[in-house]
Amino acid sequence: MNDLALLLTPEGRALLDEVRDTEPARELAVATRLRRDHPAELVSAALGQARLRQRAAAKFGAEDAGRMFFTPNGVEQSTRTSVAAYRARRLADLGVTSVADLCCGIGGDAIALARAGIRVLAVDRDPLTAAAARANAEALGLAGLIEVREADVTEVDTGGYDAVFVDPARRGGRGRIFDPEAYSPPLSWALGAARTAPRAALKIAPGIPHEAVPAEAEAEWISDGGDVKEAVLWFGTGAPGAVRATLLPGPRSLLGRGLPDPAERPVGRYLYEPDGAVIRAHLVAEVAEEVGGGLLDATIAYVTADELRPVPFATAYEITDRMPFNVKKLKALLRERGVGTLTVKKRGSAVEPEELRRKVRPQGPNAATVFLTRVAGAPTMLIGAPAPPAAGQRRQIGD
Repeated sequence: MNDLALLLTPEGRALLDEVRDTEPARELAVATRLRRDHPAELVSAALGQARLRQRAAAKFGAEDAGRMFFTPNGVEQSTRTSVAAYRARRLADLGVTSVADLCCGIGGDAIALARAGIRVLAVDRDPLTAAAARANAEALGLAGLIEVREADVTEVDTGGYDAVFVDPARRGGRGRIFDPEAYSPPLSWALGAARTAPRAALKIAPGIPHEAVPAEAEAEWISDGGDVKEAVLWFGTGAPGAVRATLLPGPRSLLGRGLPDPAERPVGRYLYEPDGAVIRAHLVAEVAEEVGGGLLDATIAYVTADELRPVPFATAYEITDRMPFNVKKLKALLRERGVGTLTVKKRGSAVEPEELRRKVRPQGPNAATVFLTRVAGAPTMLIGAPAPPAAGQRRQIGD
């Protein structure tokens, strides 16, 4: 609290501007120079905040991060701006004009909601975190739409709001928390809060078991740039039981159609690697149907097909070679092809990509991708490359 209070003074803000681009290697020299004219405590606070802002730029963008105030946990646990903005747009499209943002952290979601024109009550019980959220609302010119309250979320009356958004803490002293009832507050409490509101969104870990999703909720898994970021349980959307995977940027959403698991089939010319959100949402069957394909193995989320049908929910690769798992044969093939840039992907294999890359020692001007996987239960290596925009002549897949 002391550090933040110091940084909010005119002297603190001026010092933050001065040290904003300080490189880690220069921190000691900069600190020594600045301590001649400023209190040591303020200098340390400014340099620490500058480091946090540099880290936060990846999530919030350089412009916003350069004006905001962060805590170490706030940088680590806050929602990426692109994801928060997408979720805020969904709420706005549902007609929501006011939201109780419970467990608001440093205010990342509150900021996105306010920018979507939604009035926000942002609540956090930690004094420093709440103070940072308040400072961020003011720094970004959103204080008129965001009320920050330091309180226990379980004691807040949300009756006057169109929707409730809950982002329980999923990290503790020992790292990530995987048991939803060990969240703070527990998932059961968050579900109770959601059921009392006209609409609600609960941010949860993407690894939540599907059987833990309430029947009245819509479940959505969200990825950004190919990385799965979160799952959201939606209430009041008019789509109870729906399952969707949403890919950002876009957004592009794939809605589940309740399809049965795809059948296994022989390796075709193309391999499709579904986005992680699609896999988490159990929507591989929907991708397989769209590309006219099947599975390499009943337990592996790789789809194979004979035709190239570009879809936004999977990355297509053209397969040139297939062989049983054999490092020596792979090394010889890569040497013959002059492959020096080797991308190793695995699913259903215990071999680590770096270990394989070290053993085959790729050299040459060309690039290739090797998939370590199973085909109908047998350990297999598939070699290929990202599929070109237009399909060429069919290549023979060798054994």
